[in-house]
This record gives sequence, structure tokens and C-alpha cells, in this order.
Amino acid sequence: MLSMLGFSTYAALLPELRDLWHLSNSEAGIVSGAFFAGYIGTVSLWTALTDRLDARRVYLAGSLLATAGGGGFGLFAHGFVSAALLQGLLGMGIAATYMPGLRLLSERVSGPQQSRYVAFYTSFFGIGTALSLAIAGLAAPLVGWQAAFIGSAVGPFLAGGVVFLLVEPSTETKIAGAFSFATLFPLAAWRKVLAIRACAGYTLGYAAHCIELFGSRGWMVAFLSYSATLQASAGFPWQLPAIAAVVNLLAVPASIVGNEVALRIGRRRWILLVMGASGSGGLVVAIGAPWHWALVVVLLALYSMLVMAESGTLTAGLVAAAPPELRGAALGLYSLAGFAGGMLGPVVFGAALDVAGGARNATAWIAGYVAIGAGCLAAPIVARIGARSAN
Repeated sequence: MLSMLGFSTYAALLPELRDLWHLSNSEAGIVSGAFFAGYIGTVSLWTALTDRLDARRVYLAGSLLATAGGGGFGLFAHGFVSAALLQGLLGMGIAATYMPGLRLLSERVSGPQQSRYVAFYTSFFGIGTALSLAIAGLAAPLVGWQAAFIGSAVGPFLAGGVVFLLVEPSTETKIAGAFSFATLFPLAAWRKVLAIRACAGYTLGYAAHCIELFGSRGWMVAFLSYSATLQASAGFPWQLPAIAAVVNLLAVPASIVGNEVALRIGRRRWILLVMGASGSGGLVVAIGAPWHWALVVVLLALYSMLVMAESGTLTAGLVAAAPPELRGAALGLYSLAGFAGGMLGPVVFGAALDVAGGARNATAWIAGYVAIGAGCLAAPIVARIGARSAN
């Protein structure tokens, strides 16, 4: 949770910074997506390093990079290019904490409880996101957006110290030898992973999930800002980032509960059911923008729950499906595919807004939510076609 405190600071302040720097919606989306560009550009390096070093050291290095990215944004960001570069640096730092953190966990937990622990771990990602939104929303009006970013950088700094000092060193034997292209991008191992039907399905499903998840989260405060202009009364009674934080926080249990349901009715069935529902839910949210503010908040909360409901199940399914000797490669590819989707989500949403008429146009918001939900809507159809071809 501490490592994630800078994760959504930009999303919380996107409307303000977009107007301050005169950015188009596409440019604002690209800045958001730059975080994920930094993530996917380095996640293979960090994952490979955990095979050679104690993952605590990798986690500490990532924490310091995330601190530099968040603090640097507050100190030096002054427009599109500088903001994108510093968001990329923040993404590099989070890349060295999220999956290495999962590696730290999986090395210490095995057996039937592993799926539940993994679901909890991925769910606390959402708690960190909610805290990031809330802190930014509270801090910016009081001390300014620059101080909000600088304050968020304290979180990953503390997280690195906590993990390095309080988690016991690994007892696993580490690989020796120099790095190579095959080390950072183990294409042969990835081909083996994708040859396993279940691993390929979970990986592609995670990519579609992340397009919708991070596209909707990246533009949630901006959507609330748009909805506020349509309200018959004075608008929303609370700060918009605070509302977004509560919505994200309410969605956290959905991942944990969803994994428990999936263990009873089957992972595949649950994932396809939820993906179809979440893809449709975004369309309802967009259409409901002019409705009463309380109903808008309820719709957003339900939609966010649907988006998160298969998150833990996808990750737990991938961990269970990958053979032990391919688990590191499978996690690296899974993370790469997912956060590539995360990079595309905010950019696709922003581009759809611009193409369909801009952020003040109702049709544009419908287009944005449809664009990021298309992959989830298509998942049940693709799965059925794949099942028929396999038979």
C-alpha cells in the first residue's frame, strides 16, 4: 500500500493539470500511459533480477526509483514531455516492487493457501490506489499539486525500508551468470508458456482486464468532473478525488470475494461472466452521467467492483497453471501483457474522447468506455470460438 501512494496522484489531478498545461485529451492520456510504458520497459529486467538476487534488494531499488519519480514530478514537471518522462520513471519503480513483491510472497507461501494469499496481495494494490487518490485529492487544494506529488513519494520510500528490514532474506538458490537478451526477454520460455492453453488464456484475459481497469481509473476523476457539470444541483457534495478513492476502495473486496466464488463455480466460467458484465457496465456508467449524483456514484462503484471481480482469479489461475520451472517466465509475460494493456487503456480512452467530440460531449464518454471495454466484451465470444476449434 505504501509503495502505491504515488500511483494515482496524476489521475486524481488530471483535469487540473490538463487545463493548466493546455493538453488535449489524447496528450493527457499519453502522460497517464507513460507510467505503464516505464513499467513494461523494465519489468522483465526486475523479474530476471529476482532469479539472481534476493528480491528484497530489487524491491528496495524500485522503491527509490518510485520516490524519485513522484518527488521529481512535483519538483520538475511543467508540461507534456517532462510529465510523461517522470511518470515513466515512477512506472519503472513500481515495476520493481509489484511483481518482485509477488515473488517474495510466493517464495514464502505454498500449497492450498497460495491462491488466497495471491488474491489478497493483488487486492491490496487497489487499496493503495484508493489511498493515492484520496491523499492527492485532500492535499492538492491545501498545499498545491506539486506538494501533493512530493508527499506521495514518501510512501514508496517507507515501503522499501519496511520490506528490506522486516522480510527475512530468501533461502532460495539464485542463478549465477551474466545477463543477455534471452535473460531479459526469455522468448523461448514465453513460447512454452503460451503453448499451455490455460496460461495463454489467463495472460490475454489479463491484458484485456488491464485496458479496462486502468483506462477507467485513469479517467474516473475527469468523468466525475464532467458529470458534475450536468447535475441539476450544485454538483457532487464531496471532492471528486475522494469519491474516486471510495469507489476504488469499495472495489477491493470484489477481487477477494470473486476468487472465492471462482473456486466454487470454476475460474473460466467466473472470468468470462464477469468480463461480459464489466464491459457492459462501462456503457451504463457513461449513459448515466447526467443522472442524480448519488446514482452516478453507485453506478461507478458497481462498475468498479465488476472490473475488479476477476483480477485475483486471473492471477491465481496463472500461478496455478504455470509449471514451477516456467513460473518466473509466466509471471514476467503476464505482467508485461497486463501493463501493456494498462498503458493502452488511458491513451485509448483519451483518443476516443477527442475523436468523438471532446470531454464535454456525452457521446464521447460513451465512446471512451466502449473503447476500453471492447476486449472484455469480446472475451466470452473468443473463448467460445476457441472451445469449438479445440473440439
